[in-house]
Amino acid sequence: MRIEYFQLIDRIIDLNLIDLTIRVEAIVPTDSTIFEGHFPGRALMPGVLLIEAMAQASGWLIIGRMRFAKMPFLAALKEVKLRTFVTPGQTLMVSAKIMHEGSGFAMTEAEIEVDGKTVCNADITFRVVDFPEGEFLASMHEVARRIAFPMEAASHG
Repeated sequence: MRIEYFQLIDRIIDLNLIDLTIRVEAIVPTDSTIFEGHFPGRALMPGVLLIEAMAQASGWLIIGRMRFAKMPFLAALKEVKLRTFVTPGQTLMVSAKIMHEGSGFAMTEAEIEVDGKTVCNADITFRVVDFPEGEFLASMHEVARRIAFPMEAASHG
């Protein structure tokens, strides 16, 4: 997890474009400036970053589904449940499934588990627009390589 760069996904474990599902791993850092204020003496992963991790996992699923031709942007959250605390050093298993897509939108159901127990979940809606070309696309391909995104799964043909 590279919180300072807002890159919360460490590794894609499984991307299934037939079932429209993704599973990713994110390891909460043991040392980060965010924990200095959240909270002194009781470090907890901010809930908003847990939501962002679910959104990023969902986003990589949508990018794969759209074969890097469309880019998802967070549009709405529904039924968000933060069930328990997440602490530094824990491994998050984030999963998402596309439930609906069309008319420039995609909807996913996402959840995070720690040690087999659900710690949060949400229904997430994304606006899907044309993928920006040039430097942005190149930087996204670099992030994709770093997190083991299976580029062959998202290639045309």
